[in-house]
This record gives sequence, structure tokens and C-alpha cells, in this order.
Amino acid sequence: MKRILITGINGFVGTNFTKRWSENHKLFGLDIKRSDKKGVEQTFGWDNFNNLPPLDAIVHLAGKAHDTKNKRLTHSYFDINVGLTQKIFDYFMESDAKTFVFFSSVKAAADSVPGDILTENVVPHPVGPYGESKIKAEQYILNFMKNDPRVHDKNIYILRPCMIHGPGNKGNLNLLYNVVSKGIPWPLGSYENLRSFCSIDNISFVVEQLIVKDDIESGTYHVGDDEPISTNELIGMISESVGKRSRIWRLPKGLMNVAASIGGVLHLPLDKIRLRKLTENYIVSNDKIKRALGIESMPVSAIEGMKRTLESFR
Repeated sequence: MKRILITGINGFVGTNFTKRWSENHKLFGLDIKRSDKKGVEQTFGWDNFNNLPPLDAIVHLAGKAHDTKNKRLTHSYFDINVGLTQKIFDYFMESDAKTFVFFSSVKAAADSVPGDILTENVVPHPVGPYGESKIKAEQYILNFMKNDPRVHDKNIYILRPCMIHGPGNKGNLNLLYNVVSKGIPWPLGSYENLRSFCSIDNISFVVEQLIVKDDIESGTYHVGDDEPISTNELIGMISESVGKRSRIWRLPKGLMNVAASIGGVLHLPLDKIRLRKLTENYIVSNDKIKRALGIESMPVSAIEGMKRTLESFR
């Protein structure tokens, strides 16, 4: 049984980790609000985290997500994603805790995948304050890993998960679910793009293994399901989940490009940037983390994980 601190414990990922780990580990929380949570020994506020009990591991989830073009909010991404990370990592380095897991994002590596598949060897090129703040937090941690002799007695992991989904998920997947459940046609069916996702079951398994094992090399790891899912396939799964016929329109790509160009001029929801985001491939390799864990495949397939998430939406 490990004594684990989860920052951002009241969020989507923290709540799911609590449900999965509480029977086998002693959990503590760190969040904006101190609250009683089933399966958690105690939750602390950021104002008194120096009073934390002895710990074996820290899982740092807390951060500001959802990138935005509103430049006035840029500073808040760095204040939270970098500032809080520095604060909790400094505490970890001074503590007796053995393991630190930082949740970064694939968006810290690349906004669009260069080539066919995104690996840890890519030279990071984030776009926007979310990815830029995450990579700066990574660099702060990596600097210690390279130059501080204390890291030899510790295990430090930077994880870059794909879009995590599961019960309680809120985000773009929910928006697509709502669109399909209302019977609104998907007009981009002529684009057979593939995207990597990450089920909460698989990310929960990965992080727990990093904590309970002592022989996994510190470093940066991408985390995602084994198989990518096409948007058309995802729409079909959502349609089946809500009991409706899949409505996928395969309109000519040329027509959609013209529509996106007009949309950009008229400031409509679909412009060229939005069209690229909706139709590009974003495939992420999870080979490195599987080799480190000594497994051939993730516990849950991409299709099964997505089915579980869609069922929870109902």
C-alpha cells in the first residue's frame, strides 16, 4: 500500500483515480477546495500543502486546460501550469517521497503531428498558451533531472497523454456526442482521419504501475490507447450508443475547403484552421511506455474504452 498525494483530486481524472486506487492505497488530495471525498484520507488546500503527511508518491494533475486564443488569459496558463508545478515539484525534491508523476499533454509536443505518428523523439513545438505552458513546466522538471544529484534516489515521470476520456468526462467528446445524439449530420465524412485517445482505465493502470514498481526508468512518456479511432468510426459508435442511425455526409473535400475559406472571411464557426483540426490525423505512439512497463498491450482496447465512456454519458 502506497501513500499517494493527488493534486487536482476533485477533477475528472483525480476523481477516477480515487475510485480505482482507494482500496489498495492510502490517498491524500490537494486542490483549491478542501472537501471530504470517499476513499481519500484528507484533502489539503494549496495554502497549507507544507503540512502534508509523509508520502511515497505525488501525482500532479492540477492545471489549467482547454487552450484559447484569448491572449489576455495567457498569463493564467503559465501561472497555473508552470507556477503550481514548480511549487509542488520543489516540495517533492525536499521530501522523502520517491515518485513524482507530472501530467503534461501531447499538445506540449506538437499541435499537429509531424509525419505519420508522434513519438517522444519529436522536437517539441507547441502552439498556444496551453501547450507552451506545459512544455515550460516539463523543462523545469527536466533541468532538475539533468543537474540535481538528488534525483538519483527518486523516480520522476513526465506523462503526455492523448485526450483522456471516461465517466465524468467533459470536453470535445461530449460536444460531438450531443451533436450526434440530436441527429445532426456530420458533413466531413469524406475525411478518413485517425486520432489517438486515452481511456481512463489505461491511464489509471499506467500511473499505478509507475508508482508501485521501482525499476521503471525516469523520463518522458506518451500515453494512449493501442489503436487510433477514425472520426467516422466514433460517430458510428455514438449513433449506436444513442440508438440512432449514423448520419455521415461525405461531401466533396473541395466544397468543404471553399466553405471553410468563406467561413474565415465571415467569421463563421468553420474556417480553415477549424477544418484542419477536425480532419487531420493525430496518431500517438505508446510503444515506449509499454516497453517500460513490460507489456504488449494496454489492458483495455480503444474500442472497449470508448464504449464504456459513451455508455456513461447515457
